Amino acid sequence: MSTKVRLGIIGLGQQGGAYAKFITDGLVPNMVIGAITDTDPAKRQLAAETYPGVAVYDDYVAMLDSGDVDAVVTCVPHYQHPEIGIAALGRNIHALVEKPAGVYTKQVRELNEFAASKPELSFAIMFNQRNNPLYQRLKEIVDAGEIGSILRTNWIITTWWRPQGYYNSSEWRATWGGEGGGVLVNQAPHQLDLWQWICGVPKSVFAKVSYGFRRDIAVEDEVTAVVDYGNGATGTFVTATHDMVGTDRFEILGDAGKIVVEGSRTATVTRLKQKERDISQNMGMDDVRRLFMGQLNMDDYLTTETVEFDSVWGGQHAGVLQNFAANILDGTPLLAPGSDGINGVRLANAIHLSSWKGAEVGLDFDEDEFLALLNEHIRGEGRYPERA
Repeated sequence: MSTKVRLGIIGLGQQGGAYAKFITDGLVPNMVIGAITDTDPAKRQLAAETYPGVAVYDDYVAMLDSGDVDAVVTCVPHYQHPEIGIAALGRNIHALVEKPAGVYTKQVRELNEFAASKPELSFAIMFNQRNNPLYQRLKEIVDAGEIGSILRTNWIITTWWRPQGYYNSSEWRATWGGEGGGVLVNQAPHQLDLWQWICGVPKSVFAKVSYGFRRDIAVEDEVTAVVDYGNGATGTFVTATHDMVGTDRFEILGDAGKIVVEGSRTATVTRLKQKERDISQNMGMDDVRRLFMGQLNMDDYLTTETVEFDSVWGGQHAGVLQNFAANILDGTPLLAPGSDGINGVRLANAIHLSSWKGAEVGLDFDEDEFLALLNEHIRGEGRYPERA
């Protein structure tokens, strides 16, 4: 068997171009570029000049049928990820879909079900932040119960400042019919994934969402969502594209500790020596007096650790590509199975649906109702076909 996977890159934009460079620079030693597809003649010419000897196509189906590729990555608008994934898997070609897996759960579920019928093929999603050693370590800490049962989670992620010119750069950008939404489907899918990957999938959500709040766009540029995990635990998620200063702060409070992450770089992990409620119950009045006088020695009750990792730009993406190829070649477990992609799409859909209805929405919402309301927004734009 070959020791290198021939990857077909569908879409030579910013992401596709970056992946091609990672491969040719040797950052993905078990992968080569098998072919490149782009509908833009200028991108095809660029591909031919930059990667001599690599086949270039104007149609991804022709590339899939060419025999030039063992696997593909879908660097195309979000709506197309499921259809291309299904087309590849249907031809026994491994598929790595970009985030988000799609725009609405109905199409992503179809992709997942089709992939499940092809268990011999590798199906992954580009959740490169799962390759971030900081978040891997935090998941280990939470999964091991080191901070106890989760009581509350909060993520403020507003480091996505985008000026109006960004939205004006492409006709499809920030439209319901072309992109499928705003900050939830473009900038924040990694955090929506990590939040659920580490803390669990919530049962319901209530959201206040502003559409075209500080930008001349139809889709959301400001989101505040409150989730209920179903056991008394709650969480909040705040994101926006109009905060020039920006905040990235992720907190996980457990009944035996707490994690605070700043800037997705440094985490402070506090572990209580007993569960918080036991400390509370066992504290005598002398200790309470010392607490109010600022004389309580907190080292008697907890320990604090700082967790920090340097992450080289591009290393996480290249690592996902390398892991995907390793899964194809020798069965190495996937960092991000493609089937996990539905979780972030489902939560984004539920946030939109809650804001449209002005009500709390379960994560088991009616997918047809969501799609009908999405199509209402697409019809209102009058520029794109409705979705089925």
